[in-house]
Amino acid sequence: MSSSRRSGGGRPSKFPPEFRRDAVAMVLDESRSIAEVARATGVNPGTLGNWVALERVERGERDGLSSEERADMAELRAENAQLRMERDLLISQ
Repeated sequence: MSSSRRSGGGRPSKFPPEFRRDAVAMVLDESRSIAEVARATGVNPGTLGNWVALERVERGERDGLSSEERADMAELRAENAQLRMERDLLISQ
């Protein structure tokens, strides 16, 4: 997992990126179950499952947008909104 990834939510993660990366690696690289790793690390199994799903997308093992693609999409949407405002301003003059 990339260390620059953060959830879109308001509060920061209570788990450092290195911890998340290591927990996900135990599941994906060591073929341990999510439940087993969750018990060993003290992470909620649903949370760990979400981390694993995101990493599978990053690795190309699952369909979806990577964190880089999501960031690009957010940037393009913001730029699009700005351009629409500028266009509307020019049209109204």
